[in-house]
Amino acid sequence: HRGTPYVYQGEELGMTNSRFDSLSAFRDIESLNYYAQAVGAGDAPEHVLAGLRAMGRDNARTPMQWDASEHAGFTTGTPWIAANRNRAEINAEAALADPDSVFHHYRRLIELRHTEPVVAHGEFHMLLPDDDRIYAFTRRLDDVELLVLGNFSGDTVTAGVDRAWEDAEVLIGGGGGLTLGPWEGRVLRSSRS
Repeated sequence: HRGTPYVYQGEELGMTNSRFDSLSAFRDIESLNYYAQAVGAGDAPEHVLAGLRAMGRDNARTPMQWDASEHAGFTTGTPWIAANRNRAEINAEAALADPDSVFHHYRRLIELRHTEPVVAHGEFHMLLPDDDRIYAFTRRLDDVELLVLGNFSGDTVTAGVDRAWEDAEVLIGGGGGLTLGPWEGRVLRSSRS
């Protein structure tokens, strides 16, 4: 989209929410107060913890995962909150070494924004506004048009857009055509007059 892109708190590596096993693993005072209030009102402690694991602010406060070491390369000391257990698989060192990583995907998206004026300046047209699985739109500037597709489901889905896009040049994403795998995104480019 046209706005200023932000990459926030490890998104460029695909960092995930941490699984906090108990209330003692949390540090956020708002989460701790909410837990006490909710459990005091009769909510089941495990239900409240599950909610905090998904929505609590501490997920964005775990140490940046630089490498697979004990504290993810963030410190040689003891961090104020534990590093995510998946630091061995998801970390900057591994992402830089993998050309198909989330990090390199972000790099391709940023490069596309710099090399294709249509991304920031093109006319936006929403497609499939009622589709619960596919987010689709075009951007057009002069004779260049981009089709952006995102499959926001766990199913393989074919986007119900103009079939003329099936043979378009793939700029971002694997394969080609209009069928996307689970959670897949694709950007296609066409020069039309």
